[in-house]
Amino acid sequence: MRKLLRHLNALLIAMGTVAIVGAQTTTNPIPAPITKRGLQVEIKDLLRLPDTRKMRPADQDVAPSGWARISYVRDLPDGRRFVNDQRGLLYLIDSNNQPQVYANAAAVFPNMVYNRLESGFIAFAFHPEFARNGLFYTVHAERGPGNPRTPDFIPPGFADKDVTYHNIITEWHATNPAANTFAGTRRELLREAHVVANLTHPLGSAEFNPIAKPGDADYGLLYTSGSDHGFSNGGGPNSNTASQTQRLDSIMTAILRFDPRPPKVTGGTKGLGDYTVPIANKFASDGDPKTLGEIYAYGFRNAHRLSWDTDGTMFASDIGMNQIEEINIVRNGENYGWMRREGYWENGRWRGGLLNDLFVLPQEVLSGREKDGLTYPVAIYDHDEGSAVTAGFAYRGRIAALRGKFVFGDIQNGRVFAAEVAELKKADDGVPQTVAAIEEIQLYVRDANGNRMGVSMRELVDRTMGASIARADLHISETRDGELLLTSRQDGTIRMLVADSTGAPTARVQR
Repeated sequence: MRKLLRHLNALLIAMGTVAIVGAQTTTNPIPAPITKRGLQVEIKDLLRLPDTRKMRPADQDVAPSGWARISYVRDLPDGRRFVNDQRGLLYLIDSNNQPQVYANAAAVFPNMVYNRLESGFIAFAFHPEFARNGLFYTVHAERGPGNPRTPDFIPPGFADKDVTYHNIITEWHATNPAANTFAGTRRELLREAHVVANLTHPLGSAEFNPIAKPGDADYGLLYTSGSDHGFSNGGGPNSNTASQTQRLDSIMTAILRFDPRPPKVTGGTKGLGDYTVPIANKFASDGDPKTLGEIYAYGFRNAHRLSWDTDGTMFASDIGMNQIEEINIVRNGENYGWMRREGYWENGRWRGGLLNDLFVLPQEVLSGREKDGLTYPVAIYDHDEGSAVTAGFAYRGRIAALRGKFVFGDIQNGRVFAAEVAELKKADDGVPQTVAAIEEIQLYVRDANGNRMGVSMRELVDRTMGASIARADLHISETRDGELLLTSRQDGTIRMLVADSTGAPTARVQR
């Protein structure tokens, strides 16, 4: 029904453009609310990282600073679990759920910056053959002025004097992959520049396709997040620049895919950094010397989280501007619209207006009868419901009620959402106005007497911190066996969605 209402709403709005060409939508573009429809799931605390609030001076940290700033949890096939604190620490979680420092990135990178939501030691990922080759990869951010290193890439039209920050991908080589403390060497793969005032939308992830097997074209290739590097709202004179998007001679808005091995090893084509461009990338073989071959897909504002379903479908959570949050299905060589599009509207900045303006597309485009060369999201919500979409995963774990659902959430308010995976894939039909329905998951805990108590992620964070926190700072990670971990950059706690602890079936409650 919600999907039908959205389609009717889109149709009615679009019909209005017959009378008012280019009708503008500035508030509440999706009137129908996301509601709870009886889907209830238990959440349990697993552990809390050490308090690192005094690790950085207050003027170098985020406000509110948060107990520990978790952004990723990763499991290795051997059972070990790792988690980062963006203040510069990579922890190993032992079998008793006790954290110990595996690597101290803060000590290695003295120019690291920590004062933005995505800053410091941002992300990490293990090579699929880590047990044999000892390789893992990190993403961090550094200050630009006074930095002794030179970026491999600066956005077109800018120069060294404009650089404000660096985004860096580093390869670490553990001498003994089985050791519980890192010892080994490092190699820098890519260093690229910000030119806006604030470290807004840096490189936010490093990922390997977990579905790819040895011999597959995708095996061992490293993906990055897709980001406009603050050219929307990064502040300063270089921000709010539509002309820095929608181009293939720049990595702005692009998800990159590359072989992290250097060309001297592979014999292949060198990219911007010390890595190899895969010939399977469409822009690597398009015959145009002006396009960057490491671009896998482009047109994202901040596709900071990527995931894959078991059939190889790739998803990206793309944080919108003032209006629309998106879940996208990502394919090689496709254009996802930013700054031309936000959701299935035209963004006002593209026509010289404001970033918070949306303009209704012609019905011929909305219905898919007229193709505009862009790929549209398969699920969207507006800012009545949240402010920034976080990671999502096609759930294949032990909780019966979640199987076959894509579970994601909103970073700021901590709401947890679900959409049917089958509906998301069905919405990937070339018709922009076709989107999957979204519902909210009701979280609950058990009290001392075993009674269910409904709770939100925001309430859990507030209770742990002993104060009302402005944002839940929710992120979601996946365990090696397909379960989901919910973390907060505020309270430093790792929680898990679990099958009902009493043994009762965790299923949809009829209403």
